[in-house]
This record gives sequence, C-alpha cells and structure tokens, in this order.
Amino acid sequence: MTKLAVIGGGAAGMMASVFAARQGLDVHVYEKNEKLGKKLYITGKGRCNLTNACEMEELLTAVKSNPKFLYSAFYGFTNRDTMDFFEQEGLSLKTERGNRVFPCSDKSVDVLDTLKKAMKRAGVHVHLHAEVMGITCTVPAAGQPSGIARADTGAEKINSPDERSRFFLSFTDGHSESADLVFVATGGLSYASTGSTGDGYRFAEGFGLKTVKTCPSLVPFNVREDWVRGLQGLSLKNVEIRVLDGKKELCRDFGEMLFTHFGVSGPMILTASSVCARALRERELKLILDLKPALSEEQLDARILREFEQNRNKQFRNVLPAFLPSKLVPVMYELCEISPEKRIHEITKEERRRFLHSMKELELTLTGLRGYNEAVITKGGVSVREIDPSTMESKKVPGLYFIGEVLDLDAVTGGFNLQIAWSTAVAAARSVGGGRA
Repeated sequence: MTKLAVIGGGAAGMMASVFAARQGLDVHVYEKNEKLGKKLYITGKGRCNLTNACEMEELLTAVKSNPKFLYSAFYGFTNRDTMDFFEQEGLSLKTERGNRVFPCSDKSVDVLDTLKKAMKRAGVHVHLHAEVMGITCTVPAAGQPSGIARADTGAEKINSPDERSRFFLSFTDGHSESADLVFVATGGLSYASTGSTGDGYRFAEGFGLKTVKTCPSLVPFNVREDWVRGLQGLSLKNVEIRVLDGKKELCRDFGEMLFTHFGVSGPMILTASSVCARALRERELKLILDLKPALSEEQLDARILREFEQNRNKQFRNVLPAFLPSKLVPVMYELCEISPEKRIHEITKEERRRFLHSMKELELTLTGLRGYNEAVITKGGVSVREIDPSTMESKKVPGLYFIGEVLDLDAVTGGFNLQIAWSTAVAAARSVGGGRA
C-alpha cells in the first residue's frame, strides 16, 4: 500500500488526508502540536468562516497572489463542493453578509470535530507532538546509483519526473520514518504559536525549489500620527478608505475600520493590507479616510451650512457632535485648526472648508505592517512556478507536494483563504489516488 506522509495537521493537511485515505492510501499526518487544527480553531474569531458562497468569478477575483494558478484547483473542488463536504459529514452551515459561510453553531470547534471524525472514518493515522526536522529523498534510476536530495542540507536536482522517489522524514526526537509520497501542509508564518514557523519554506529550498519573499498579510497597519492613540477602540462603519502610493491609488474600499493604539485595523484595513503589503515594506503610504462617503463635497458643505445657520450662536464644540463620534471631536479641533470655543457665526469660509476637507479626506501616514503574530495569513511562500497547478506536485521532485498557505497564494478576508486550502488539498489528494474520491 502506498504510504503518504502529510506534514502539518491544519486545514489543508486534514482535508488532504481524508480524500487521500478514501482512495486507499496509507495516510499518516504528522503534527508538531499537541492537537490538530490550532490555527483553524481561532479562524473567524473562533467562528470559522470556512468558505465564501460567491460565484466562481468573484472567488478568483478575491485571490491577490497568482489567481490563475488556482483555476484548475478551484474548479476541481469548488466552494459549493466545500459546503457539500461539510454538510454531508453532518455539519450544518449558514451564509451571512458578504456570502461568508459559517457553521450554524458559530463554533470553529465543530468544523474541527467534523474534519477529525472524517479522518478517523477514512482510516487516517494521526501523530501528534511529531515535528519533522528534515526530509531526504532517494530516487532510483535504472543503471545508475540512487540520487539523493535532502531538504535539510541542500539538494541535488532530480532530473526525470518518471523516477519513483522514496522519502525519509527525520524528527526532532531523533527517530525517522519513510514514505512513498509527501504532502507539505505546514502553513506560513502567521500566528507562530499555532505552529506556523516556516518549516515548509525550508523544506522547499532544501530541494532546490524557489520561494517568494514573505510578509504578513490581512494584518493591521502602523501609522505615524500621534493623535490616533486617542481614538483607540473607536470603530467606524460605512466609511471609505483609499490607499495611495504617491499619486497611484493602490486600493479603495467601503465598510468598517477600527482605530488602535498603534494605528488602524478592522475588515477594510485587513483587506487593504493584502494589496499594499509589499509596497509598504519599501516605503510609507497614505491612507485617505472619507467619513461621509454617502455625501459629495457639495452636499456635505450644504449640510454644514444648514447646521451652522441653525446654531450660529453656539460654540463649535457644541455643533461638532452632530457630524462625528464623540472620540473624534477633540481630534477635529486640531485637524481643522478651529478653537472649540469659537462661535459658529465667527467661523470663516476657509475654516469651514478645512472642516469639510478633514471629514472627506482625513489623511494618515502608513509606516508599516504589524507582525506575523497579528497577521491572518502570510503573503509569499513556495513559488507556484515550481508547482503543477492541477496536482500541486513539485515539478522538480516527483512525489513531493505543497498545499495550502505554504504556497505563494493569498486572498482577501471572507473565507477565501480557507477555500485555497481546501481546493489545493483535494487537488493533491485526488492526483495521488487517481481522482477516485
């Protein structure tokens, strides 16, 4: 019986193990932690947004790195297939705003339990506290001595894709095990406490595969302006942001955001980071916040004039709450340079324009990304040019596959990144079993 070693018991590793075992392979999952799916457990703030029920075109658009690579995998195991899998395994699902799919229980542990039960029924062998330190690979070639490629010390090139590999895994406790096939499902670098410490990149580079430089993604931004700290905890809804690199607009979005002690966060900000991460590693960017996107400048100015006319004898401090959350009021005095004690009828046209501009184009300087410990995913990873998009197999090393976040694939929030994990996992599993499951 063909033995498959799956390195990593996260979303991709668990799903791949189920589909591979159903096809008759002897599947062993090696997980360095004390339990499976530690990162999956905290996904979606503990609710687990496991996919997105959008149309396929939108699914591909949501992918920000190498979407064309995923064409075969996404169509081979769609978001609807993901939903069908979990429902057939007994998990009730619901679809919420933005087509986000969650378990009806709102508990990520139920997603985990569903996968673990499916693994058990399929006969998957799970090894916990099993940290793989290195991989070696022997490739017998007719009439020649065996070639050896090592993922822990460097690699010789494996020339023929028809050669049959034999893999040997060495573990941190000193023992080793062999396998006919290896799936690397070790994740990226985000949330290192869950076991994502970049092991898969090391394995890939040891076999001579190229990796794309990584950075945090779906992560909050640091900002330069000190006044932001006074807004810590303030959540804004129905606002618009634009991120500018000089005069070039990198992204624009509408929705929710949050001020923090270091900068900005929230759904829109995390999405923006997936687009802006690489540029921000090299230089500062500008974040332009429109607090009143439903109104044009002319409409907002007319509203300001009406409010000022009705309260012309009041102080500026008493009129501002009609336009802004209370936490933003003191900041606005500073930004538009109007004294809070100034009477409304004393405010000049220029001061009114500054007030208008501050609400429509509130400018922040983005100085950097927060770290991997706050990032939902990792941008970068094993180059997809090294991987067959229909099978996830290495083009250089027969029998070696890479699935999930370890690859240079990432998407915006909304369940899309887990769909990448499910689809690449099933693509690999089906390829090693002849596509029977």
